Amino acid sequence: MQVVQAVCGTFWHFDLANELEARGYLKRIYSSFPWIRLKREGVPRAKVSTFPWIHGPLMASGKFISLPKWVTREIMVGNFRSFDAWVASRIEECDVFVALSGVGLKSGSVAKRRGARYVCDRGSSHIRYQKTILEEEYARWGIRDERVDPRIVDREEAEYAEADAIAVPSEFARRSFVEMGVPAEKVWKIPYGVRLDRFKQTGEPETGRFDVLFAGTVSIRKGVPYLLQAFAKLKHPNKRLRLAGPVEREMSSLFPQFDMSYVEVLGRQTQAELAQLMSRSHTMVLPSIEDGFGLVMAQAMACGTVVVSSANTGGPDLYSDGVEGFVVPIRSPEAITERLEKLAGDPDIHAKMRDATLKRVRNLGGWHSYGEGFADMLRHLTHSGTPNTL
Repeated sequence: MQVVQAVCGTFWHFDLANELEARGYLKRIYSSFPWIRLKREGVPRAKVSTFPWIHGPLMASGKFISLPKWVTREIMVGNFRSFDAWVASRIEECDVFVALSGVGLKSGSVAKRRGARYVCDRGSSHIRYQKTILEEEYARWGIRDERVDPRIVDREEAEYAEADAIAVPSEFARRSFVEMGVPAEKVWKIPYGVRLDRFKQTGEPETGRFDVLFAGTVSIRKGVPYLLQAFAKLKHPNKRLRLAGPVEREMSSLFPQFDMSYVEVLGRQTQAELAQLMSRSHTMVLPSIEDGFGLVMAQAMACGTVVVSSANTGGPDLYSDGVEGFVVPIRSPEAITERLEKLAGDPDIHAKMRDATLKRVRNLGGWHSYGEGFADMLRHLTHSGTPNTL
């Protein structure tokens, strides 16, 4: 079997490419990033083709100037279309074509006409589901803005219809597609792997304190306002909340609405710094409104951190509610506070869940397991008539 991939940037696609290469399946991967950025991904140079003429300059300019949001949006929409057309003009014969959602409309159609199966690889919920829930959420906080460009919505929905299969990383994402009318048998859930070698315990939480961590983009989408509300209600004499990650401009504008007395905004962290923060935190909270998976949860678990996540993440795919962590509804600061108080108020419960977390993480699949799951899907697709059992 020969597989060709197309991805705008890198995302998880180069992890997949390495897994396909190890199985002898990878024929080529196309990316909109320049090779100087891609060479560290480990895929043989001979199997990587790049179209960096739009994405590359945008990346470079971002280091020196902050472009208006509408300008960046127009550039990215143009990049999706141009990259897709470029791939369509040169895509090689293959058995399966796998494209990141948003960049496979023309190229996927070309691949199908040549007899290949086309997989649309989507890392989040259904694009229209995502657009609706995010615009509702931002409106709740007084921000009126199109969070997802309607041109991208139209483009992705056309891809979903054209594709032979849609790959998603979590049950939440799979369910969103079914709710939006996509046939269940067309949607394949394949949870991502985790580089657990980079995330291990490097310390212990400090006794006498209760340290809460958030890791990821500090944004409305990630549910940070509800975490701030929940943390403010937490009764503990020595509590601390640390926000580790880049801060979205809209989120920073909301900070004055919250009690930030015991909150530290750390900004972007290296993976080594993040592993230390996770190891020294009692719990990590990911209260996302919409999150396709949330790799930081597995990373935190590998560091012995008890995770509290919303149901709209990959949390339910990673751990059992009440055993290794807690799953809470979206938009529920009350539920978050209740779980935090349970962990903070009973060291025995925290220790028990922490031990369960470390045991559970040993059974989590790395990228090898993800690659095997993806390969199983590809083998099913290339043998017509085989039902979706994943």
